[in-house]
Amino acid sequence: MGQLRTTPPPPQAAELEQWVLSTAEELRELRASLRHALTRHGLVQGEDLDEVPHLVVLVATELATNALRHGRPPTIVTLLATDDCFLLDVADHDLGTVPGQGDIHPLDSGGRGLMLAESVSLGVGWYATDDTKNIWASFPR
Repeated sequence: MGQLRTTPPPPQAAELEQWVLSTAEELRELRASLRHALTRHGLVQGEDLDEVPHLVVLVATELATNALRHGRPPTIVTLLATDDCFLLDVADHDLGTVPGQGDIHPLDSGGRGLMLAESVSLGVGWYATDDTKNIWASFPR
């Protein structure tokens, strides 16, 4: 079982947009709205699946799904930015668990969200506030 490093996102990150989710049905709207937000804030959409907008949306979906499935609602997805990167922060209200990668078996249909986030982003970490447990991932701007 792997553990994420405990660290807040950079303090100079400015909040750009935020979404509050209570059900998995809201994930489709999150994906569409997040794509539009990235475009509004200067990230050009491309066709390749390995380009930053696609990766941000993919990681947002994975982390929000984990929060909805394993955390306590509501799930809060926040897009932030610094001069050189976008940050995705996904929060749930389950302060009793520490995020980590569980044992993944080849035939399991899930359980790879954090591993995916770590492999396609610049960095991933987590922190807790008085009310939430947050996982963040950063991407080049």
